[in-house]
Amino acid sequence: QVQLVESGGGLVQAGGSLRLSCAASGSIFSISAMGWYRQAPGKQRELAARITNSGSTNYADSVKGRFTISRDNAKNTVYLQMNSLKPEDTAVYYCTLFSRGIGYWGRGTQVTVSS
Repeated sequence: QVQLVESGGGLVQAGGSLRLSCAASGSIFSISAMGWYRQAPGKQRELAARITNSGSTNYADSVKGRFTISRDNAKNTVYLQMNSLKPEDTAVYYCTLFSRGIGYWGRGTQVTVSS
């Protein structure tokens, strides 16, 4: 069993910043990647940012230059620093972990950006 616990969501004004954290615990072996997906109301879930075990990152075009993903391997924790937030960033953000071909998901944390 793998558990992912997200924190750091909330309400922020446009132009502000938030930092999301996700701590993984349980039977964790050979993590290949961790990341953040997001789902806005009425839209499909989409990748926001992802980081592999080697440190390679990729981002959705809509967040490039504003979001930064990082990871503390010793703590099995992944972070998402979100700057210059826009109302269109409003969504539930889900932490993910991929290990041995299996994807695990957190319950999500709400991020709301007011205009």
